[in-house]
Amino acid sequence: MYICRECEEPLNQAMEVCPHCGADLTAPNPEEGPTPKKKSNLVKSIIIWGILIASVWAIVWFVLPPRPESSKGEAEKSALAAIADVRAALNSYASATGGFPPSMEALGDTVRSAIQTAKSAGYEIQYTPANTDDSGRIKSFVLLARPGNFGYRNFYSDETNAIHETTANRPATPQDPEFHP
Repeated sequence: MYICRECEEPLNQAMEVCPHCGADLTAPNPEEGPTPKKKSNLVKSIIIWGILIASVWAIVWFVLPPRPESSKGEAEKSALAAIADVRAALNSYASATGGFPPSMEALGDTVRSAIQTAKSAGYEIQYTPANTDDSGRIKSFVLLARPGNFGYRNFYSDETNAIHETTANRPATPQDPEFHP
């Protein structure tokens, strides 16, 4: 409820004139002083748009992965370096045990670090061991480096240590041309 400032009778807030004394309720009260200015809708709009733009920017910044190696050549070098590190660890493992491991976890932190470096450059390194022979040892494997970007080279390597490449949008195979740096 609202009280009339002239006759102090209770009123509905929507009334513009007091039905009891006829006082104009829309006129400013001289005892209250000047009416405070309303904030501009423009300021509110600018603040809302600023918050909206900042929110969208923050979402995009967190969602898009950083690409520290932005050039194609640098990314391919990282993939080839990872393949070389993994092959060296595989050959070392095979010379010590007489066969290749069933997964890359057995190769340790050096290989894990090389794979992470290739991944940060946009390449996925995949290791596929062959079936075991009669003695229970794995005698061959396939290493693939698959890019996340179209137009980058796909690489293939196996126990022969040759690297094959293709720019087709598919995994490289032994039938693709051999890579020569």
